Amino acid sequence: MINSKETTPRPDAAASGDNGLEEVRLRQQAIGVKLRHMFDQVVNEPVPDEFLDILRRADDRSSTKDGQ
Repeated sequence: MINSKETTPRPDAAASGDNGLEEVRLRQQAIGVKLRHMFDQVVNEPVPDEFLDILRRADDRSSTKDGQ
């Protein structure tokens, strides 16, 4: 069964479609801005000392294996 609402175009359909696309673009832009802000915050966080110690120990082990 075909719904007549789906097959009969409305005169204001193009205008509302354009408004819908603009709204979607604005939402995507806002999401992008928030994601960039969150990424910048994560990148600028200091690395915990415990993690740096683990990396140093792994690097030391790697360099001693290469030297043998």
